[in-house]
Amino acid sequence: METAIRALILGDVIGHPGCRALFIHAKQLIKDYKADVVIVNGENSADGFGITPDIADQFFSLGIHVITTGNHVWQKRDILGYMDSHPAVLRPANYPPGTPGNGSVTVEVRGARGTVINLQGRDNLSTIDCPFRAARDMIKKMKQDTDFFIIDFHAESVKEKESLAYYLDGSIAAVVGTHTHVQTADERILDGGTAYISDIGMTGPDNSVIGVEPDMALQRSLTQMPLKLQVLDVPAVIHGVLVTIDPATGRALTIERVRCASSL
Repeated sequence: METAIRALILGDVIGHPGCRALFIHAKQLIKDYKADVVIVNGENSADGFGITPDIADQFFSLGIHVITTGNHVWQKRDILGYMDSHPAVLRPANYPPGTPGNGSVTVEVRGARGTVINLQGRDNLSTIDCPFRAARDMIKKMKQDTDFFIIDFHAESVKEKESLAYYLDGSIAAVVGTHTHVQTADERILDGGTAYISDIGMTGPDNSVIGVEPDMALQRSLTQMPLKLQVLDVPAVIHGVLVTIDPATGRALTIERVRCASSL
């Protein structure tokens, strides 16, 4: 276990409250969990929709190695050029060819090479390229030069997330779900050694509706009007998981949920 790689993976950062909580607690969390590699989903960090270069720079300054995203990554146009020059800011790899940015990045972790892949689901989301084929082809192409793989699967459907995990079981270290903003309690190691959880949760406002003001979310549901949802500006909770990985096999040893409440 002494040689295990410790990957801290934190859920969707929601607006100012999520950023504030991350800025206050990230360095201590990294220390407490003895994290070797830190991955954060930042697609909602800019007022709830998208991410900006300034926010990405601040995330990296905290000791974060990789920023993953999802379907909202395109909301702030100035991130497009930034992604091309900063390969550790990912967009889902299964967008069609010609899309700005990169869908994966390989980082050095205590002498091992770990590749983080960002994918987006298609159930109840845009019908982009197949995430299953994209994952299969990327792993086949990179496995000779990679000791372990971690996938952030940004998707709505638990069926789709679990199916991808079983499809890749044994060939990668972890499939962690993001997007729904609610941490699930189904973390486990599959038979082949792949860690899985349906959603790692959000780094965002506590006592909210997936990070937004409850009253506005309720009115939108009651009236079916396209009301603009606002991020609730209250103290946030950081959610995520810690996955320990055997770099010799590329498989997971443990997965545990992470929760850290902020007072500001």
